[in-house]
Amino acid sequence: MKNFSSVSDAPVSTCSHFLTRPLLALMVAATALMVGCAAPQGNEREVPRTDFDSTDADRRASVRMELAGGYFSRGQYDTALNEVKQVLAIKPDMREALNLRGLIYGASGETQLAEDNFRRTLNLYPQDPDTLHNYGWILCQQKRWAAAQEQFDRALAQTSYRAPSRTWLAKGVCEARAGRQAAAEQSLQKAFEYDPASPAVAFNLAEVLYRSQQYERARFYIRRVNAQTEQSNAQSLWLALKIERGMGSSAGVADLSQQLRKRYPQSSELKALDAGRFDE
Repeated sequence: MKNFSSVSDAPVSTCSHFLTRPLLALMVAATALMVGCAAPQGNEREVPRTDFDSTDADRRASVRMELAGGYFSRGQYDTALNEVKQVLAIKPDMREALNLRGLIYGASGETQLAEDNFRRTLNLYPQDPDTLHNYGWILCQQKRWAAAQEQFDRALAQTSYRAPSRTWLAKGVCEARAGRQAAAEQSLQKAFEYDPASPAVAFNLAEVLYRSQQYERARFYIRRVNAQTEQSNAQSLWLALKIERGMGSSAGVADLSQQLRKRYPQSSELKALDAGRFDE
């Protein structure tokens, strides 16, 4: 079954998921694989570098980053971290590698290491929106709501930021987790304005609207997700079913129940349906 995960765009790699459980979109960095020249370290004798040397280092770092991102997207965190270490051995201050290292620590449950990593990265790149975004998400996972919102707001304040939708999405998800449904709705609506094609945005916005019993609006957004088979899943069908139930549409409930039973017979959502657990 396809998961809708994050957070959003891919994390310095090729991760293609869009959502996880409702409202728990994992928001990860969508940083490009740009490799810069590393500065000489310590008392090293500075050796003139040829264009070939620089290009070769860039290539090796880029390949390692692709591998690290792939392992990370598959949940192979130890292997991903080893690849990131190889990248940083080539380019110690590479922003994308430092960000991915922090995300790996966070996904591995090493929250203090993740936080320390992002703080150090912000010392090097104090206005970098990707780092601010990722640090905010780590704080959100720790339920440090105010601190997380501060980082998201700082990221959104950067005039050079090219991907505000993912941070509005992260901000909205975090606000929903904190029980701030009205604020979450506003942030997710903003994310939708920037990226109306994102299934992650539409799903999470539909979820927030459903929880506030705005069923007609919730139906509009979840139908955008389920209209394309390749991006719908058991979670999106289940949310749509609950919305139809809230609207009193027995025909809609019956249709979505049939789809859920046919397409995802082993899903936890179908088990919840059979048990009548509509509030999960």
